[in-house]
Amino acid sequence: MPALRTVIGLLALGAASAACGADPPALRNDGPVAGWPVYGGDPGGTRYSPLTQIDRDNVAFLEPAWSYRTGDWARGRSDSPARTSFQATPVLDNGTLYFCSPLNRIFALDAETGAERWIYDAEPQLAGLWGAACRGVALWRDDRAPAAAECALRVFMGTVDARLVAVDGATGRPCGGFADNGAVDLTRGLGDVERGEYKVTSAPTVVGDVVAVGAMVGDNRRVDAPGGVVRGYDARSGVLRWAFDPVPPGTPPLEPDPQGEPRYHRGTPNAWSVFSADPERGLLFVPFGGPSPDFYGGHRRGFDHYGSSVVALDARSAEPVWHFQTVHHDLWDYDVASQPSLLDLEVRGQKIPVVVQPTKMGHVFILHRDSGEPIFPVEERPVPQTDVPGETSSPTQPFPTFPPPLHPLRATAGQAFGFTPWDRGRCRTRLEGLRNEGIFTPPSLRGSLAYPGTPGGFNWGSGAWDPERKLLVLAQSRIGQAHTLLPRSDAEAHPREQHGDFSAISPQRGTPYLYHSSVPVSPFGVPCTPPPWGTLLAVSLETGERVWEVPFGTTRDMTPLPFGLNLGLPSMGGPIVTAAGLVFIGASLDDYVRAYDVETGQELWRARLPAGGQATPMTYRLRPEGRQYVVIAAGGHGMLGTRAGDHLIAFALPEAE
Repeated sequence: MPALRTVIGLLALGAASAACGADPPALRNDGPVAGWPVYGGDPGGTRYSPLTQIDRDNVAFLEPAWSYRTGDWARGRSDSPARTSFQATPVLDNGTLYFCSPLNRIFALDAETGAERWIYDAEPQLAGLWGAACRGVALWRDDRAPAAAECALRVFMGTVDARLVAVDGATGRPCGGFADNGAVDLTRGLGDVERGEYKVTSAPTVVGDVVAVGAMVGDNRRVDAPGGVVRGYDARSGVLRWAFDPVPPGTPPLEPDPQGEPRYHRGTPNAWSVFSADPERGLLFVPFGGPSPDFYGGHRRGFDHYGSSVVALDARSAEPVWHFQTVHHDLWDYDVASQPSLLDLEVRGQKIPVVVQPTKMGHVFILHRDSGEPIFPVEERPVPQTDVPGETSSPTQPFPTFPPPLHPLRATAGQAFGFTPWDRGRCRTRLEGLRNEGIFTPPSLRGSLAYPGTPGGFNWGSGAWDPERKLLVLAQSRIGQAHTLLPRSDAEAHPREQHGDFSAISPQRGTPYLYHSSVPVSPFGVPCTPPPWGTLLAVSLETGERVWEVPFGTTRDMTPLPFGLNLGLPSMGGPIVTAAGLVFIGASLDDYVRAYDVETGQELWRARLPAGGQATPMTYRLRPEGRQYVVIAAGGHGMLGTRAGDHLIAFALPEAE
């Protein structure tokens, strides 16, 4: 055993030690300079950088260039009752990085040194908040204002207590002319909102002089949860320009309240993830989740119409131009979580503007950007049907054919995983007790296996696009989840939402059932579905073929042992791609950031992080004589239980002596 551990430890070190003892090559200054102005790298969310200074030959020499600690996390703030997840991706403007902490402070740092320039604290109300995250901020420059004028550059952030704030990019002071002293109350028009039920976690989206925002709704609490309205505000004044209430066409709008404020329907799908924008077309692309609650839909009254869909809105009026539904009558919480990617593809000799939409099911849909029509055939295939009284399920679901589904369609009891015959047998028995007819097996009273589970597949980390090689790179989780409906009359012992390491009970008030979620695991706490439990993959959008797929993530930080088995683990966060042919990604449940060869999937470099890196990195180079930096937040993920912290870390090649 000691010898085996030594071998595994050496394998785990892998590329991390490849550069040990070697001299770094000379720093090249002949490549391009580029920034990262919006959350997804560009308005279309491609997560691509044209930078080439860091390449396959020198990436192994990357080292920490600077780090910054926010002090703003659950253990750093005594007033925080929430588990925090530091998921931010900074954005860059004129040599300054802007990003947010889970508890809604905005930070401005010098992009080359990490020196602090200012901090703004939104001072959110944290009572009743269970989890807190902020993935990013949005920038907007007022072309009518002098460059040095107050709030000529504005930083927008959504908060965990449902506000949209605007601060001066130069000083961090609130923009007094925006709404109410720099903040919009997003609970207006929603009606009753319970504490912690409605919050903004993703970066707002700017199109022209409108800033658009959705929100995350605690959508397993009750039937009449706050609605998922998407709103656009004037970037100068904070005045509401438009609102998209995601109800079926022809549904009459609600009467305004006594103060004349608009009101929005309740229980509608919400848009909690990142939007994309096409400024030339004046279109906003919004990924929607499902109506409330997620796992029982006998009450929905047609509100599934925009559920689990990508919706193209006119950015000037919020009129829907088209929508494409990735799941019909979603009963699995298969929200459209990934940011839509706006690409130009050459198909049969013709360049076509497309929207590429990854989903939690491991599907990738490629749609015409102007019409929403699939570029390649999408098949409606029969799927298992519900046996729950009061429920109906869609007889078919859409399956893409190009690329074909990227996640296995089923995990059988015969595939149960275990380290020994004993724990494998226990897992086999656990899986045999669940209804399991493959993907889209609906929740049931006995318990059903959802594979993939609610996290995906592909989640908010989204895809990264390499336009030269026509490769889409994605991080995929592959964990099964048991969905069980509990008749309310038999389940009064569980009246409130409860959380544990592997299970949760949600009330779903207003339905006949509570919902119980669990991850089938062995007595050793290991998933019963087969590994790898997480992969990194590249798919060609020229051929539709999977070019490579590798296990992603080791057990290094899941056990007390100082090495990790490369079994592949679930991830939360996403990749970026550079013109030099590199993929950078944190995301996995071990505390590493890595670089891969985009053409082969070979790991070329990894570095230890002081906390979980469940965020998406970014990269930039400010000037021809300057260095290229790769920056990632390392603060952990509260719900996943990774190492918590508050670090923002920049890596670069060594400077010339």
